[in-house]
Amino acid sequence: MEAVAKLKNYPTSPRKMRLLADLIRGMKVEKALAVLEHNTKHSSVPLAKLVKSAAFNWKAKNEGADENALVVKTIMVDGGRTLKRMRPAPQGRGYRVRKRSNHVTVTVDAI
Repeated sequence: MEAVAKLKNYPTSPRKMRLLADLIRGMKVEKALAVLEHNTKHSSVPLAKLVKSAAFNWKAKNEGADENALVVKTIMVDGGRTLKRMRPAPQGRGYRVRKRSNHVTVTVDAI
């Protein structure tokens, strides 16, 4: 029985978060946490917390089951809200700055 955890409106661009999501997709949970722990990108910390949360949700649903066989079954990164800001530019113009965010959904299940 699979378990899900979601992270909403995390303030980094979806493209940057997808780089980490592609690293851990299909891995065992312990190995995925080790990879995220040693990664230098700042998005690896909340992603590791999210994988841990999904693992704990799975443990709560499946009491007494073997948790060593847990695998990151699916991980999806979708675009969240975009804050639009203006930055001063030469000759009275303004450049648009888009501050992006993303939503991440992790599903774990035993093999």
